[in-house]
Amino acid sequence: MKSLKASGHQLADTAVQLELLHEEVAGNLRLPLFQEKMNAAGLFPLRPTGIDIFQVNVGKMCNQTCKHCHVDAGPDRKEIMTREIMQQCLDVLDQTDIATVDLTGGAPEMNPHFRWFVEEIHQRGRKVMVRCNLTIVVANPKYYDLPAFYRDHQVEVVSSLPFYNADKTDRQRGKGVFEDSIKAMKMLNAVGYGQEGSGLHLNLVYNPSGAFLPGSQEGLKRQFKRVLHDEFEVVFNDLYAITNMPVSRYLDFLIASGNYHGYMEKLINAFNPAAATGVMCRNTISVGYDGQLYDCDFNQMLDLTVEGPIRHIRDFNADLLNRRNIVLNEHCYGCTAGAGSSCGGTTA
Repeated sequence: MKSLKASGHQLADTAVQLELLHEEVAGNLRLPLFQEKMNAAGLFPLRPTGIDIFQVNVGKMCNQTCKHCHVDAGPDRKEIMTREIMQQCLDVLDQTDIATVDLTGGAPEMNPHFRWFVEEIHQRGRKVMVRCNLTIVVANPKYYDLPAFYRDHQVEVVSSLPFYNADKTDRQRGKGVFEDSIKAMKMLNAVGYGQEGSGLHLNLVYNPSGAFLPGSQEGLKRQFKRVLHDEFEVVFNDLYAITNMPVSRYLDFLIASGNYHGYMEKLINAFNPAAATGVMCRNTISVGYDGQLYDCDFNQMLDLTVEGPIRHIRDFNADLLNRRNIVLNEHCYGCTAGAGSSCGGTTA
């Protein structure tokens, strides 16, 4: 499967996505725009609580082309963060006390400077998280030593696994993905990941495979732990349930399957003010592969840069960024529905 960009799809244009979202909410559903909903809840403007997490997208290249991907990542995406931009990110760490660096992609490991970047962050005493799709570990012999590399640099591994069986996982992420994911998890377990007392954390991310909201995060965690241990002898630490965002390839799926109208209505009707107060954009800055700054990874994929004069990593100013208003749009209903959703799972 090609990415939307490579196939010339209209949804590769973020302006088209934003227009479709606005038209659906205000025109078809005749429901409040997200900003109006937040204002009625006394939460507008939404302001940062500080910058605790530095989320860096090191490129859109990936060894997979998942049907739900909000990044529209894939083997045909060539956008990659340069070493120069990575150095500018390191300069920011040197100037601040930001505790956690969350590396994402695409498959971040495919960036040629990835290991150097991890080493530099680790040397600075910061916690490193890598959003690893698992299959990259077994995709090519040059990646077989990733579990040991992660162990040596105390990296927290966060990996998407749509379900604990092959059918649902492969339908969302491609044929053979579940089998390869189990192999990769066994390799991570073998060096200590997920093992009690090791201090090496392997956390899974669950995304619904259809047009519905995730179930109870704790319930899903118990189910995944039991089945993966009993059937595959695999262990992990935690599980994050994340709502699929109506952008990019998942938006394409919703429209093509006739579920767009119903899904958006479901998200809006499930709006939860308590979830809105804990959204990730309040304590995170997202850095694009080109150094542009965003409130979150989802805003990044819609080209919605941060508000104010500081738009690029080279001009980073924590004081000014902490005083900004967070940019909101209709896709934000995805993070505030039900128990909420963020890169770290539920928010309420």
